Amino acid sequence: MAHIVIDARIINSGTGTYVAKLLEYLQQIDTKNSYTVLLREKDKDYWHPAASNFKTAVAEFDNYSFSEQIGFKKFLDQLAPDLVHFCMPQQPVFYHGARVTTMHDLTLLNTYNSDKNWFVFHAKQLVGRWVFRRIAHISDHVIAISENTKREYQEFCHIPDSKISVIYEAGEAKPGTLEEYKDLPFNEFVLYVGQQPDYKNIRRLIQAHQKMLVSKPNLGLVLVGRMNPDTAANKAWAEGQGYKNIHFTGFVEDSQRDWLFTKARAYVFPSLMEGFGLPPLEAMAYGTPVISSNTSCMPEILGCAAAYFNPLDIEDITSTVLRVINDEPERQKLIKSGYKQISKYSWRKMAEETLEVYKKVLMNSSV
Repeated sequence: MAHIVIDARIINSGTGTYVAKLLEYLQQIDTKNSYTVLLREKDKDYWHPAASNFKTAVAEFDNYSFSEQIGFKKFLDQLAPDLVHFCMPQQPVFYHGARVTTMHDLTLLNTYNSDKNWFVFHAKQLVGRWVFRRIAHISDHVIAISENTKREYQEFCHIPDSKISVIYEAGEAKPGTLEEYKDLPFNEFVLYVGQQPDYKNIRRLIQAHQKMLVSKPNLGLVLVGRMNPDTAANKAWAEGQGYKNIHFTGFVEDSQRDWLFTKARAYVFPSLMEGFGLPPLEAMAYGTPVISSNTSCMPEILGCAAAYFNPLDIEDITSTVLRVINDEPERQKLIKSGYKQISKYSWRKMAEETLEVYKKVLMNSSV
């Protein structure tokens, strides 16, 4: 029996679904090893183990901080695990134990978000570049969540194929009763769900939507997500432009978000850069036709089950969305293809493949 530590400090963040699903299914498939799941203080009541071989511990260390490099290392040394799975690249790089790292994407290195302090953000990028390269050498194995992420990371740090595996995430409809979102001001709308930093390309989507109003004056654009600085900046910008028929929901419960999926004419995903792109698959799971940018990993993940546009071309976004929402046979074709596409992915399979990586690393570290 091995003692495995899972760094789940991101469980209540934008990429937290990955960690939550990994833990959910590891508890079902691994009854032999013991696990310590590390959470931030604010999240200590967010997740609770359902299996006796899992326990939690608070690891209150900020990402890319000195405390992460020094204090977190000492914390892990005291836990003395046989293996640590860092579910994000931020980690103490001088920790010497066996480790697995999940690389979601390289957006930290390739983007700048305008609501951030320029100096602080670029300083973090410099640290990030060093950490990303260091991880390639000190990790016993790296998990990439798409072939696109694997390729980009290999180009950046020249990690060999033997040291990196692609393990896909999944999209699914969540169990439970859907709850009507009662503040919806439109009868017909297109939907975006997710965070809104600059690379998500929301302002071009908004501009395209305004062009759609020429032929469909009652069409709404609903943007679902917490009202953090990114989202607030986009809302203020849209209002300053005098744009119409745009509704920012702020935070909504999953049951309301999923109800919105079922009512939307289409889910539109204009992102310029992604590691996997989970929300479009979730939209497909609810029978929502997906219209997506044609960049990054999106064609790889969504296959033939989405209609694609050039995310830098507002006219192309406009015409593609209008074509889909006005053509009911095409909508139905995308809905049917979406159900077929999501069946290719499985959270349980993700956990099983991750456990196999653990076993391989543990075996090699004991030799």
